[in-house]
Parts: sequence; C-alpha cells; structure tokens
Amino acid sequence: MNTESCRVLLVDDHPLFRCGVAQLIAAQEGFEVVGEAASAEEGVQLASSLKPDLVLMDLNMKESSGLSALKQIKDSGIETQVIMLTVSDAEQDFIRAVRAGAEGYLLKGSEPEEILDKLRLAARGETVFTEPLMSMLLDTMRDGTPAAPPTDEECLTARERQILRLIAAGKSNKHIARELDISDGTVKVHVKNLLRKLNLQSRLEAAVWALTTA
Repeated sequence: MNTESCRVLLVDDHPLFRCGVAQLIAAQEGFEVVGEAASAEEGVQLASSLKPDLVLMDLNMKESSGLSALKQIKDSGIETQVIMLTVSDAEQDFIRAVRAGAEGYLLKGSEPEEILDKLRLAARGETVFTEPLMSMLLDTMRDGTPAAPPTDEECLTARERQILRLIAAGKSNKHIARELDISDGTVKVHVKNLLRKLNLQSRLEAAVWALTTA
C-alpha cells in the first residue's frame, strides 16, 4: 500500500457522517474512495469485491456489528487494513477490536486533521490509534489480560524475533519482506507463527507486547 494510490472503503450506517468522511478523504491527494457501505454485511461484500487498501468502519451499527465484519474480513484473507472509526472509547470495545485484527482504532470525536494524519500513516502500512488508547492497551497487556503471553522471546526463532522487532517499528508485511529480502508470503507465515507462540491475536498486540517487554 502507498500514499499514491490508497483505495478506501467506508462502512458506516449514518449517511450524513459517511458522506462527510467520503468528501474529506476524497479531497486529499493520494486517496480514492472506491465504495461506501451502510451495513457490516454490505461492507464485507464490498471488501471482497473491491479489495480496497483500507477499510474505515464503524464499530456499532444499528442492525449489524463492525466487529463481526472485521472478523469476517480477516478470516477471509482479504489483503486490506481495517481501521475502526467509532464513538466508543470503552476499553472492552478497543481491546476486542485489536484482538480481532484491527490495524487501527480512531474516535469520531477526533479533529479531522488528526484522522487524516492517521490515515496517511495507515496508507504506509502502519497501525494507528487515537493516542490516549495506547496507554489503555499498554496497561491491559501489562496486567496480563486479555492474553497471557510468554515473558520472553525464547520460544521464537531468530527470524521470528527479527520480524517481531520490525512489526514493533510499525513496518508492514511488504516493508518487512523488502527489508529482509524474502517474500510477502513468507512474512505472513512467520507472523502467524509468532502470534500463535505468543498467544496473541493481532499485529498491534504483538507490537505493544514487544515494546512492553523490551
């Protein structure tokens, strides 16, 4: 993914808000809104057919769950980053989204400039979140919940430890593959294995765990 051609899918059941965000993003150089969905189910269908670089999705919608849609998109293997854009700053919602594989979590109450800045980072393959939530995630993982990973990296191979450090540095799979001169597919296998060994569910959890145990 790169900032020259970041294709965005919006999933939100509020038409006015969705329209406003679409106009905001479309006005930015290097972004293209390729689709809009009014429900989680429609969002999953469009993600599958359009294969966007970025999905910006509400967490709680009237007749459907953004969390459920997130899990379906991740389970399907669609190559896209999913960023939750929601009003909820509840710890449970944030942690559940992270564990389900969200690459970002932004609050609707944020300033438009902040959201755009975060989307530019996401377009480069980085994980993004509204800053106060980082402390929440750090505290949760230090307390040993929601997962109880090993206390060190001894269970990981040398290559997995190398990739973990690059994930913690905010590198995407493509960047990691390029830096280590291996294929994207090989990186995905290593990431899957290290998450399993550390009893973690997402790259963001892995990044935070690596930072807290450094």
